[in-house]
Amino acid sequence: MLVKIILAMVAFATNSLLCRIALAGIHIDPITFSSVKLLSGAVALLLLLQIGRVKKAPQFNWLNAALLTLYVFTFSVAYVALSTAVGALLLFGTVQLVMTAWGIFRGERLSLLKIVGMGGALAGFALLLLPVADRPPLFTALMMIVSGVAWAIYSIRGKQVTDAAAATAGNFMLSVPIVMIVLALSHNVLFTDMTGVLLGVVSGAVTSGAAYLLWYSLLPLLSPATASTLQLSVPCLATLGGTVLLAEPLDLRIVSATLIILTGIGLVIWTDRTPGR
Repeated sequence: MLVKIILAMVAFATNSLLCRIALAGIHIDPITFSSVKLLSGAVALLLLLQIGRVKKAPQFNWLNAALLTLYVFTFSVAYVALSTAVGALLLFGTVQLVMTAWGIFRGERLSLLKIVGMGGALAGFALLLLPVADRPPLFTALMMIVSGVAWAIYSIRGKQVTDAAAATAGNFMLSVPIVMIVLALSHNVLFTDMTGVLLGVVSGAVTSGAAYLLWYSLLPLLSPATASTLQLSVPCLATLGGTVLLAEPLDLRIVSATLIILTGIGLVIWTDRTPGR
């Protein structure tokens, strides 16, 4: 399970990097990027269901599909006017709050060690992002919070899924008619080049479609608090990825914050793996 968790978090971080490269480089507008992402994810997952001896039919759930679509569009639109730090703070802070609150509401008991691990990961998260965060525009801040709420609920509902591949494929496929409507309403502000399209396809087929499938397969095995805490690793992985791929600076603060976050997450995972839990 640990390998799957690492792969999912690395894919989420890569997804953030692809979004940053596409939008910050003005290769594509956020509506087109989100649309290409969802359409390519739907095609890739539909083909995946046809591979193997036993072909699977997609499982359709309109609420889950609407949550997925809302998350993707609001995430991309908000990131145009938000810095990476502010966007990550708003998104993952919201996800942490919603999922942990839901777990407590549903009767999840947080041990002292787990609370320490969550607190440590949050402290590292704040150390990583707060010093470089600026005051965001109200509308785009609200859009990113909405994106966080949508992703948190989408993740919570994923605990009920019995077939991750069929459910994820169905969610992406049901997003297609919504995408068509959004494109029709936004046709006068759309633009892209070949780089933008390629980034959107990779983001949709690999770092979204395949990664969300993997995430859905993990969610039934994770408590809401653990699932939300794991995602705090995404900003530090994206930051490290930016250092390697985009030649962004790496300093002691980033290294220290990353170690604190990973130590906190390690405590949370170790607590969940304790016999009897």
